[in-house]
This record gives sequence, structure tokens and C-alpha cells, in this order.
Amino acid sequence: MTDTTATPTVPVHPAPVQIERLTLTAADGYPLAAQRYRSPTPAHAQLVVGGATAVPQGFYKRFAEHAARRGFDVLTLDYRGIGGSAPASLKGFRMDYLDWGRLDLAAAVDAMHQPDRPLYIVGHSYGGHALGLLPQQERIAGAWTFATGAGWHGWMPPGERLRVLFMWRVLGPVWTRLAGYLPWSRLGMGEDLPLDVYRQWRHWCRFPRYFFDDPQMAATTARFAEVRYPIVAANALDDAWAPPASRDAFMAGYRNSTVRTLTIDPRTAGLGPIGHMGYFRPKAAPLWNEALDWFDSLHTNSRPMSSV
Repeated sequence: MTDTTATPTVPVHPAPVQIERLTLTAADGYPLAAQRYRSPTPAHAQLVVGGATAVPQGFYKRFAEHAARRGFDVLTLDYRGIGGSAPASLKGFRMDYLDWGRLDLAAAVDAMHQPDRPLYIVGHSYGGHALGLLPQQERIAGAWTFATGAGWHGWMPPGERLRVLFMWRVLGPVWTRLAGYLPWSRLGMGEDLPLDVYRQWRHWCRFPRYFFDDPQMAATTARFAEVRYPIVAANALDDAWAPPASRDAFMAGYRNSTVRTLTIDPRTAGLGPIGHMGYFRPKAAPLWNEALDWFDSLHTNSRPMSSV
């Protein structure tokens, strides 16, 4: 169980956070809407937020502002096909689900890289999948994930399992055939999704270990062995989409990283229900401080000792 009552080691600065709207350019030329949250004090570290599937970057605004007041320069972004990075119509829009990690999140890492400051990643759900897809592993000093799991219905509670299977086998095929994309927003679960994202996501969610169990993904998943920085993976017991067993099935793919798992019991932590999305709502601020404190500890421990 994670301790969510600790006071942050670095005070939260009360000054307003400057927010700058940016357009990043991915390696294939695709323009991406992003926002940079500049610390009101001299920043000591860089932080990139890798969002969840179908979740626009505005959802992470409160967390980004909080981290900026803790001395981090923070970048959020909309993946291609989502939010400010979506085309006028998703019908006929083609992409690879993996592009969100290997191209879009990679562009954010490039934009935030500074040789004199450590760079960390906070990944929500898909954002934890994307760590192993990044081409610039040497630039990252550590990562903290919330709600990252394997996506397989078998890891879910029975009621959620039935709902998810109905979505994959009935609603999804009908809706995508009619619309040419997945109108996910009709379920109140986020942004509409490009057709290719829906198809790949559904396919990999058939496997207990997601794409690690897909033989056609062997070359891609082999790259996860290149991740060697430390990772903390935090999942709540009431997260029906990514309970701890689902997390453990996926995070085993980071076989050369030191992965520490945190299981959050919302009842004893005093946070109220968390589910799959509550990690970034205001009541979860103690979890934010725990993650930021951990990043600060990595930064402190990595500083070279001064000579005497």
C-alpha cells in the first residue's frame, strides 16, 4: 500500500503558472498540439505527461500546474487524431496506434530535453505502454505510471468484463462500420478514436499480456528491453480497467528496468473512488506529490558528490 499522507519535500509555489501553447512536429511531419507549463521558480527538472487513450491533454491541466509549482517544467500534448491534434474528420484518417508513442510522445521528449536537467515521464494508461516505444531511452531519467495495464478482459471484474466484451464484439464493429471511426464520445469515455486505433487496441486486448503475446509484435516488444531507467507503476484496487494483476502482466515487459509497483486502496488512503481516471482529479493530489517526491529523490541521488 502506498502512503499518501506524506507532506511534499518541496513546497508548492503559490505564483501563477505560465502556460504556453505549442505546435510540435513529429518525425513524420505531423503537427501536434501541446502545452508547456513553466515553473514560476527556476525549474530543476523536465516532465512530460503521456496521456491515456482518447483523453485530451486538458484533463491533465491541474496535475501539470501542480508539478510546475513544484519546480518542474511540464509538457502535455494531444496525440494525433485526438483533441487539438485531430483532423477535421476522423473518417478516412489513417495511422498506427504505436505512432502515439514512437512519434508523438517522442516529439515531446525531444522538445523537453535539456542536457543540464533530468527528464521524467508520467504515463497514464497508454502512456505507460508508450515508454517502450520511445526511440530516445537515454534521455529519460525515470517514469511513473498510473493505471497502466494489459487491457485483457480476463483481468477485469465480471461486470466490467461483460461491458468491455459487448463493446469490442457488438458496439464497436457496428459503430465503426457506420461512421468510419469509433464514436467513443457517445459512451462518455473520452474523444472519438481513429479506426486504426480501435482495430489495433481491440486486437491486442484479446491477449492476457497485450501486444507482448502477439507474435507479430516480437520486433517491437523486443525494444522494451532497452528501457533501463527506474519505473514506479501505481494502480488502484477499484480500477476496473487496469487492476493490479493487469498491471503486473504488462509491466513484466520492462524486463531490464527496476519496476516498483504500488497498489492503492482508495478506502484506506482517504481518496474516495479512483477507478481508471481519478488519478488526475484534484482529490488525488497526494498521489501527485508522491510521484514528484520520487522524481526529486532520483535527481538528488544522481547528483555527483562535491570534492573537499
